[in-house]
Amino acid sequence: MTLSVDLFYSYRSPFSYLALPRTLKLVAEYDLKVNLRPVYPLAVRVPGFFKKASPNFIRYVVLDSTRVAEHEGIPFRFPRPDPIVQDKTTLDVATEQPYIHRLTRLGAMAQLEGRSLEFTYAIARVLWDGSVAGWNEGDHLARAAAKAGFDLAAMDAAITADPDRYEQVIAENEKDHAASGHWGVPTFVFENEPFFGQDRIDLLVWRMQSKGLTKR
Repeated sequence: MTLSVDLFYSYRSPFSYLALPRTLKLVAEYDLKVNLRPVYPLAVRVPGFFKKASPNFIRYVVLDSTRVAEHEGIPFRFPRPDPIVQDKTTLDVATEQPYIHRLTRLGAMAQLEGRSLEFTYAIARVLWDGSVAGWNEGDHLARAAAKAGFDLAAMDAAITADPDRYEQVIAENEKDHAASGHWGVPTFVFENEPFFGQDRIDLLVWRMQSKGLTKR
């Protein structure tokens, strides 16, 4: 029997991106379905989060994500531009967020089609692997999406025509994410049990194996 696990994912989270290669390997190796469910990052979900957090928070995220990527051999650089429009000095988050709203709604649309993992991996590499500056410009995203079997222009048009439909998907994802018992990303949830972080994948596999996870 194919097991199923939810993956709550943020397009701004370096650790969400770093979890993707191992997640894809799991799907290839095991009889497993991963339902990637995009949520907005903390900067949007929790207003004022960064002003309340320790000054060491951002510095540590940068340090740790960079060394995890180096250790795992994953191409990595923080996106240019940042998917969240935020003043790096005051940490104020802008009211208008064109990048993260677009990315997350696109992910929600791919989720409705049952292919959000494939879509997100294609798009995430454009943001995070360091090969592109100005990921939001030109046809970078469109070409990446096309390689995964998506028509980005058609997706953008559908979302523009009915944004509320995709916002409802995101809101439901965030509701279920919170109900799982965790708030961070990436969070894998298997049978209502959360596993937070790309470094908990081995523990997740162990748990799923106890529930009958088998290799393909």
